[in-house]
This record gives sequence, structure tokens and C-alpha cells, in this order.
Amino acid sequence: MHPVTSSNLAAIGYDEDSETLQIEFLNNTTYQYFDVPAHIFSDLLNADSAGGYLAKHIKGHYRYSRV
Repeated sequence: MHPVTSSNLAAIGYDEDSETLQIEFLNNTTYQYFDVPAHIFSDLLNADSAGGYLAKHIKGHYRYSRV
């Protein structure tokens, strides 16, 4: 997991084998997003606003589950 500076997110991680993106939120909830390409994780990690990138490019685009 990689800590991120965000008003909403605490940390993000990625498993390349399963293409699973894991996001820990500051409110102590964790979600996994499935079938996420590696470049999306890389872009999220390098985004000026991780929360903004999540909202625009991940939420509503990939299946997810609360952990």
C-alpha cells in the first residue's frame, strides 16, 4: 500500500496478477476495484488529486467490493 496525500484517501495498492486496485479511505473503509489496468493505478498514484482521479476514472467504470 502506498500512502497518499488526500482529503479523502489514505492509501492505495495494486495487485498486478489479479488487476485489483485497493483503496483505503480516511474514514477507515477499504474498497477493492477489479479488472483495473496497471496504467490506471500508475496514473492514480501520480495524479495531482487522487480523489479527483478516482471519481473521474475509476468509480462507475470498474466492479468493486467493500472489504
